[in-house]
Amino acid sequence: MFIFKLLSIILGLVFGSFFSALSYRYPRGISNSKGRSMCPKCKNKISWFDNIPVYSFLLLGGKCRECKGKISWRYPIIELTTAFSFLFLYTQFSDRPLLFFYSIIVLSILILILIIDFEHKIIPDTFVFLGISFSVVYLLLTTNGYQLVSGLSAGFLSAFLLLLLHIITKGRGMGLGDVKFAVWGGILVGLKLNLIWLFLAFLTGGVAGIILITTRRAGLKDQIAFGPFLIISIALTFFLGEKLRLFMGF
Repeated sequence: MFIFKLLSIILGLVFGSFFSALSYRYPRGISNSKGRSMCPKCKNKISWFDNIPVYSFLLLGGKCRECKGKISWRYPIIELTTAFSFLFLYTQFSDRPLLFFYSIIVLSILILILIIDFEHKIIPDTFVFLGISFSVVYLLLTTNGYQLVSGLSAGFLSAFLLLLLHIITKGRGMGLGDVKFAVWGGILVGLKLNLIWLFLAFLTGGVAGIILITTRRAGLKDQIAFGPFLIISIALTFFLGEKLRLFMGF
């Protein structure tokens, strides 16, 4: 129904606004109990009517009402991405409430990890272990033991492969945060699509790296966050994984 689709978009905008604030504060050690967000330039607290997702950004022309300093585009981008992602999940799983609720949680954690790793090149253990916990509990409640064993096997296999790469490159090619995240990623995609997921992650990461180097936005020795490509490839795996698996004979 249209009303529920609209509600999912509104919910996504609200969550996206929260994610944009949390992903800014968490890596900087700023507590969420600090209250309302403030302008990073003039330090004035942002009023509620200037903090409405997307609308306030457009109304103010992307500038702070007090100091006229520019507001980063990260905020409306995160809000809109979350909103349309929530809408997509509703269209896919509205007839399965438990799966829809679980998907919302998984997506929320993935978005937070993606933003933080992209901006700071760190993957917080807190979010990874939270994701693993939710996935294990969900699989225990809704599936047979095989699916959980398959997911855990895929997770530890992925982590082992990335750990080897971390050791071989002495940490320059792969961080330990990526290794820990691979455990959860493997649980999400399962053993059957695990290699496809890793293949897509390295493919998208490699293409992005080549583009950044050729456009001189990064050098050969620069470290590029790999977490976002692991996360993006989880989505690609759900869309394309089975077709690619059959095509490649995995």
